[in-house]
Amino acid sequence: MALSLYETCSCKTGIVSAADGDALRLYVCGPTVYDFAHVGHARCYVIYDVLVRHLRASGQKVRYVRNVTDVDDKILKRAGEKGESPTALAERFFAEFTADMQALGNLRPDVEPKVTEHLPEIIALIERLIASGSAYVAGSDVYFSVPSFAAYGQLSHRNADALAQGASGRISNEEQAVKKHPADFALWKSAEAESWGWPSPWGHGRPGWHIECSAMSMKHLGETVDLHGGGLDLVFPHHENEIAQSEAATKKPFVRHWMHNGFVEVNKEKMGKSLGNFFTARDIFARYEPEAVRWGMLTVHYRSPLNFDWTLDEAGHVTGFPLFEETERKVEYLYTTHERLASIDPARIVAEGPVPEPIAKFPAALSAALDDDLNFPISIALAGEMLAQVNELVESTKRKKGTAGRAAVDAAKAALGALSTELGLGAQDAATVLRRIRDRRAKARGVVEADVEAKIAERKAAREAKDFVRADAVRAELAALGVELMDGATGTTWRIP
Repeated sequence: MALSLYETCSCKTGIVSAADGDALRLYVCGPTVYDFAHVGHARCYVIYDVLVRHLRASGQKVRYVRNVTDVDDKILKRAGEKGESPTALAERFFAEFTADMQALGNLRPDVEPKVTEHLPEIIALIERLIASGSAYVAGSDVYFSVPSFAAYGQLSHRNADALAQGASGRISNEEQAVKKHPADFALWKSAEAESWGWPSPWGHGRPGWHIECSAMSMKHLGETVDLHGGGLDLVFPHHENEIAQSEAATKKPFVRHWMHNGFVEVNKEKMGKSLGNFFTARDIFARYEPEAVRWGMLTVHYRSPLNFDWTLDEAGHVTGFPLFEETERKVEYLYTTHERLASIDPARIVAEGPVPEPIAKFPAALSAALDDDLNFPISIALAGEMLAQVNELVESTKRKKGTAGRAAVDAAKAALGALSTELGLGAQDAATVLRRIRDRRAKARGVVEADVEAKIAERKAAREAKDFVRADAVRAELAALGVELMDGATGTTWRIP
């Protein structure tokens, strides 16, 4: 099969391919780095990470470019509040964003271009648009002329009257007075000589938001992009404006295939900083494994909204996030499965034996599900079936005279490998993750590791003395604290479910 994705402009599902038969050119709109990444950012970039992983796993080369907006009025405002330079603040939050994406298991894009590193390209593109009559100078500002681009509205499926009416409500009277049409948008904005900005043919100022993506995608991917993605909120005006300014300049199609991911919603409203209904990714990481957040983002289809809720105590304090409580247990199960498979006694592995179908067919079935418009829910369901069968395979070796075929064990390892390669799940060291989950839960419940280990030693001594009543009592005492003991060939370990 080949990857088929829903295309925003045509409202149809279509095959995604590289126009030149080589590397697929992918551009994804990146963060504006003035604050920490929130849960909505986590969802967006996990989605495109899985997309890239799947394409590469399918043998398709990808050149993945995700921009960094490090010039923006929000950055300037926050820098003033923090008492630091806008450039320093943007660099600091870009580093924090990068760390959060790494914690989520996201691969770094091939290129992460910044606005501050592409001012010559931006200015050159604006000059090109002025020369063609698609843009005009108004004082020290430059605007794109929307009426000059007849196809404007094709992506968002809005007509000119609606665009003009909507634009009128979004701009100030001062800006309205200098613009030739309400829907015209800024390519360059003037700034006071002493304020943050750069020299240009039109005076000191800063680029408008939309122009950066056209300039940077052209530099790193060429004038036509195979696949362009971003959040659903970017369809209009950002991506609509990207199309207009890019195609007006090049007279070529800007994007061959558009895709957009759904929102993270709170009470049916988009999660966002402007609404004050957001949690940063780090808020969640403090309570749960980042991989549990990743898993949570894959529980619904990428185009559907992901409903986000939390629990509160009587004082109104947040006590937990049900989605991530559930998915952390899935992550724990995944890494426990890794450990159990690795623990099979080699003497119990035999030359012949059946391979359970959910294990044998998992890599191909997962690939097919992702080819079908990145069907995450089916992918996760297949993973659940596969993991259950891997655990059953392990159990079969623990029964009296029980064995597992070499082919089945190898297939189980391959299935877990496919889950890691395609979805980015299960790629960490199992013991490290399980220990981290246990210790975080223990701390939350006030359970002290040294006290548990002392109880385990006491229980061991009681068992050696054949004082099984006391041994059972110790187990019960620990169970009352939420501690579950697990006896194995190498000793007793513990976890907190």
